[in-house]
Amino acid sequence: MKIRAVRAAGLRGATPAGGWTEELERDDVVHTLVAVHTDEGIVGVGSVFTSEALVRAALDVLSPLLIGENALEPERVAERLHRTTFWLGRGGSITHTISGIDTALWDVLGKATGQPVGRLLGGRYRDRVRPYASLLMDEPGRLAAELRGLLDRGWTAFKIGWGPFGRVGPRLDEEIVAAARDAVGPDALLMVDAGASDSTWSHGYKWALRTAHMLERYEVAWFEEPLPPDALADYTALRREAPVAIAGGEVLTRRQSFHPWLEAGAFDVVQPDVTKVGGLSEQRRIGWAAHDHGVRLIPHGWNTAVGLAADLQLASALPDTDLVEYLTGSPYVDDIVAAPWRLDEDGMLPIPDAPGLGIDLDPDALSRYADVGLLPP
Repeated sequence: MKIRAVRAAGLRGATPAGGWTEELERDDVVHTLVAVHTDEGIVGVGSVFTSEALVRAALDVLSPLLIGENALEPERVAERLHRTTFWLGRGGSITHTISGIDTALWDVLGKATGQPVGRLLGGRYRDRVRPYASLLMDEPGRLAAELRGLLDRGWTAFKIGWGPFGRVGPRLDEEIVAAARDAVGPDALLMVDAGASDSTWSHGYKWALRTAHMLERYEVAWFEEPLPPDALADYTALRREAPVAIAGGEVLTRRQSFHPWLEAGAFDVVQPDVTKVGGLSEQRRIGWAAHDHGVRLIPHGWNTAVGLAADLQLASALPDTDLVEYLTGSPYVDDIVAAPWRLDEDGMLPIPDAPGLGIDLDPDALSRYADVGLLPP
């Protein structure tokens, strides 16, 4: 089975706020879907956390390397793309675009063999996983109301992040966390994301350590991105001294970038994003390296339904990945799939066992946000 074409379509019109200082508008394209078409009619879909313009530019470079390749060998093909384009921007938009291609090829392989991708990645450790509702922080009253609404709908795990946290003052930070814990109750998982990869982040190690002690009082499960994303030495010291687990890694790409962090002991939880890191091939390798270092991989998932489907398949194939991030309220996650995502009675998300990623995109719904020429008629 050979690769016949690769197509891309950016999602626009309902882009959710990202919490960034340079905030996103609804028509900004930061998520792009990629479809790999084969000569036997099977189409696989991936997702890229990069603008459509950059993905199309990357495909100008990558397509000559892809057309005619074996569509049933995702890991080999993706590694060839990484190695061939090394000098053209390792870790940037080309790597992001390879992420979508790699995931789409795993989708093709699953559909061709009649197997869910998780089984092809090594086997299914679980058939459902606990999703955590991921939402931006707000002033305490509004945030608490939103959390109570999610709790009433069956969610049992929550992550709050960005917004005013770390950007106004320590009193407001604690008021936000206290209100969140009160809203979700003592038994729910609660995580806090400082969002220190923001372009204007100004805090360092001492702020992060003081804040970690505050978070311990509210039984926060992990403290995410408490430091700028290149501060390896500070992350290592913080993980050693902080009374709560430390999480990060969402901006890193390719497995080689993660090895120094794992070896230094910088994370309790490592969070590669399948739509940036190099796809499922790289994410799986990072997951096993993390396992060998006593670190859990919990994927960063602020992306699309296709990214969530990939994360679910990975969660089935890694022993320690017992949570997935779910961007609540995003049409790009909830509206473009033919079968809606549904929590079970325990607040768990079933992992699809249909071939490939296990989802079908709804062309009519997708047409509201993207060019559906991406998919076959």
